[in-house]
Amino acid sequence: MTLSIRSGRPYPLGAQFDGEGVNFALFSANATRVDVCLFEPLTGFEHARLTLPECTDEVFHGYVSGIGIGTAYGFRVHGPYDPEHGHRFNPHKLVIDPYAKVLSGRLRASDLMAGYQPVTLDDASFDTRDSARVVPKALVTDSKVPPCVSFRPARPWRDTVIYEAHVRGLTMHMPRLPRAKAGTYEGLGAPETIEHLTKLGITAIELMPIQAFMDDGFLTRKGLVNYWGYSPLCYFAPEPRYDHGSRGVSVIERVRDMVRALHEAGIEVLLDVVYNHTGEVDQFGPTLSFRGIDNASYYRLNPDRPRWYINDTGTGNTLNAGHPRVTQMILDSLRYWVEAIGVDGFRFDLATSVGREPQGFDSEGRFLTALRQDPLLSTVKLIAEPWDIGPGGYQLGNFPPGFSEWNDRYRDTVRAFWRGDELVAPELAARLLGSPDRFDRSNRRPSASINFITAHDGFTLRDVVSYASKHNEANLEDNRDGHSDNHSANYGIEGPSTDPAVLATRKRQMRNMLATLLLSQGTPMLLAGDELANSQLGNNNAYCQDNPVGWVAWNRADDAELADFVAYVVRLRQSHPVFRQTRFLHGTQRPEDGLADVEWIAVSGRPMTGDDWNSRECKAFGFLMRDSALPHAEADGEAVYLMLNAHRANRRFHLPPTREGHSWKPILSSDMPTGRPAAATPRRAWQAVEVPGRTFLAFVEVRA
Repeated sequence: MTLSIRSGRPYPLGAQFDGEGVNFALFSANATRVDVCLFEPLTGFEHARLTLPECTDEVFHGYVSGIGIGTAYGFRVHGPYDPEHGHRFNPHKLVIDPYAKVLSGRLRASDLMAGYQPVTLDDASFDTRDSARVVPKALVTDSKVPPCVSFRPARPWRDTVIYEAHVRGLTMHMPRLPRAKAGTYEGLGAPETIEHLTKLGITAIELMPIQAFMDDGFLTRKGLVNYWGYSPLCYFAPEPRYDHGSRGVSVIERVRDMVRALHEAGIEVLLDVVYNHTGEVDQFGPTLSFRGIDNASYYRLNPDRPRWYINDTGTGNTLNAGHPRVTQMILDSLRYWVEAIGVDGFRFDLATSVGREPQGFDSEGRFLTALRQDPLLSTVKLIAEPWDIGPGGYQLGNFPPGFSEWNDRYRDTVRAFWRGDELVAPELAARLLGSPDRFDRSNRRPSASINFITAHDGFTLRDVVSYASKHNEANLEDNRDGHSDNHSANYGIEGPSTDPAVLATRKRQMRNMLATLLLSQGTPMLLAGDELANSQLGNNNAYCQDNPVGWVAWNRADDAELADFVAYVVRLRQSHPVFRQTRFLHGTQRPEDGLADVEWIAVSGRPMTGDDWNSRECKAFGFLMRDSALPHAEADGEAVYLMLNAHRANRRFHLPPTREGHSWKPILSSDMPTGRPAAATPRRAWQAVEVPGRTFLAFVEVRA
């Protein structure tokens, strides 16, 4: 069939099917010519190559009649190959449309993708081999995908409990899940998965990257893969490896069905998105998309020598999020996932990079301002990972209102306290209250602090209490990768143990940290599998372990009660508004009754003093929280008293007096496998409690 092309339109970008043909539009400020290449869907044979006839406002465009949904295509972009000036055009390399909605297959690095001659190790050389046979093709999709109209849970931040999970890792070994659905979008949205999440009380699942990503060359050469997915390339396309079978454009519907099923269960879907770098890595990486389309526009280059990339991400390149067309692409991508797929928010990986301007990080910078002004995106949940490795990269607490932020200070402090470290208690006090020292500004809420003990990057909870050192040998990097300071301990033996005393201590420490997490002010985030005491055998950087090391183990009978403990404490959090305050607590008096909203109390029952906080023996204390007593407060004078004892030995805590006509009722004990206290009835004369070593207790004030 002979195809013809006419000028078409410069907008929308990407491939748009109108019922009779497809309009192609590609931004490139520095290209001289763009060809669209069409491929046979089964053989991959390039059967047509057409030059886009027009360029309007730096957008090359053309309209091809007679082709439609499912058409496989790619671009060849002509221009200068001049690395010293930042240009790396090479029309011998097929490049993927940045606006591709679906890919024909997985992205795997190949020497054929290199724009230079790999044998020379000279990125200024020029390679003339055709890469088309190893490059996945973009597939034309229906441009009229209806908006996602499924019910949206729209959970308030104060009620949110996040569960960070990997599509494949969570479901590969899930009991009762049909094997055909294991590791897939269908598996994540299956009743078996949703039943587990709802029993725990999860309100939002934060998915590790599902935007199409690369299997990096340095991994494939070692027989490994990019398991986590933090090497993105196509910001609109779902990752093909999580699809059940190879079914082309219908993957969009399966992702939508997954989101719809979670919504119907009241669970929001948040995506971990990586707009700070791409899988094209440094100058020795593949030419697959942005590099070959307009390297100087899409990436931040060294201003003194544009041949080199600025590497604020530690991955070889940094996306130029401040460029207007790159900002447009990111915002278009985010809107697509919200409108067409139905997701409820995003966690921005290495978010400092997208907020960095030429003079440094700026919370009012171009991209962050554009995001906050967007009428749709400003209404969804936005979470920042507030750091990268660039200059001034650590920005915890400095993101603008509208963002919540991963709080690594919370993680390190809680781990260190329960390990028994000295002089940690003063900082723990701030972390328990939602880190007001970091977030109490511009009317931000305690929910701005995303509290976590564990995340995908680091030890699992079981490994925090089982390993004093990382054990990443399986990554084939001589154990050099991953964090070396984990604030962890093994309590007697490194790794697995059959010693009853060691096991009992480890289980209690896991319960201590989980209870602390779920009853702190702020937004708690659980790592998938921690409720099952999942282990990665001491690997704290399992980014390349697409195997049982990286997957959640579901058959740990020795820790069967831990999931019940998590579910019980989540219910406590949701049933007592005092744990979910909308204002920061500072120990100020409530206007209604003159009582302080928080009181710090020593083991002896008297108020904590500066000497108490600064003592090396301050490893046990209590604190009493009341609701903030604003005119619209939901709680009716509720108060809770929490006791934390990180000493190995018991401590006798004296309880503070209750209000007239009230008494203390125990509601939580980490000494018990399920969390339910042995004695759960109120006692009016209950004045002191023997708190076992390494134990967390909680009481609520009730009417006598």
